[in-house]
Amino acid sequence: MRIGQKNGCVRQWAKRGTRPRQPADQRYESTYVFGAICPARNTGAALVQPYVNTGAMQRHVDEIGRHVAPGAIAVVLMDNAAWHRTGKLVWPANARPLFIPPGCPEFNAAENIWQYLRQTYLSNRVFATYTDIVDAACSAWNKLLAEPGRIRSIATRTWAQPVNVIAG
Repeated sequence: MRIGQKNGCVRQWAKRGTRPRQPADQRYESTYVFGAICPARNTGAALVQPYVNTGAMQRHVDEIGRHVAPGAIAVVLMDNAAWHRTGKLVWPANARPLFIPPGCPEFNAAENIWQYLRQTYLSNRVFATYTDIVDAACSAWNKLLAEPGRIRSIATRTWAQPVNVIAG
């Protein structure tokens, strides 16, 4: 998810007949949240990084591997971005990518997480500095993780349930 000074505005409550101010910024600094969630465990792992490239994706993949439950293997749903599909990525033994079809963001529950973070914590704000952007992104992610059951409620899909596979 990209977050930056050119941020979105969402509806807000106001007294009838008034027009609440909606702050807007025309500057272009931004950062990126690389995040993965596990609805079954109601948790996630994320890194805030300045660029989107293969190196950033490798750090994200490594972070996912550190957060997978012992004895489990994570299936990481991903779109077909070049830095997702590159052969240069080294996946940890406990995580594997699963690429969703192009043009189908509804298959990836993380898209709903990004929407929630933007609407709840990041919209209608102006960030003075790059550090403020990074701090807001980290704060939003940490607040998401602190909400009991929030990830599970947003990201659970009936067609994507954990399974136990017994090798024979």
